[in-house]
Amino acid sequence: MKIHLFGASASGVTTLGHALAKKLHIPYFDSDQYFWLPSEIPFALKRNPEERNQLIRTALTTHEHWIFGGSSVSWGDDVFPEFDLIVFLWIPPEIRLKRLKERELERYGTAIYDDPDRNIRYREFIEWAAQYDIDPNESGFTGRSLKVHEDWIKSLNREVLEIRGDFSVEERLERIMKYL
Repeated sequence: MKIHLFGASASGVTTLGHALAKKLHIPYFDSDQYFWLPSEIPFALKRNPEERNQLIRTALTTHEHWIFGGSSVSWGDDVFPEFDLIVFLWIPPEIRLKRLKERELERYGTAIYDDPDRNIRYREFIEWAAQYDIDPNESGFTGRSLKVHEDWIKSLNREVLEIRGDFSVEERLERIMKYL
């Protein structure tokens, strides 16, 4: 079983990935572990793409069954083996952004408001994340977006389980288990 979960930041991919991994007794791999270098300020230094891809290929080939969470649409076609199941998560932007702000406050505390450098990073990140649901043709945004994800889904020429809406982890697990 090779499962890929993806969606926007704070759509619940990591939470669902850990819950599903526990339920199925298989490892969960998070894209952030491979995309970002460990650093004093998390999520600040991108890993070299060749190194990133090699690390993830190595990790995934050491296990017969696994779950990979995170957007990997631009990582290259030779990184991942064929997925048995692909799950796309989407939640309304106002809920997602509220979750994202709460997560940032939990991670970094009031430094996101009090520390000038951390505040700039926080505001830039929230602004970046808010662009996800806006049509890039209207906004000019070139980053990860709903359109990028939907175009990738169409390019797969295979069924993708789409879970759209504000569902609990248990409800999402139930849908996946019915699908399996």
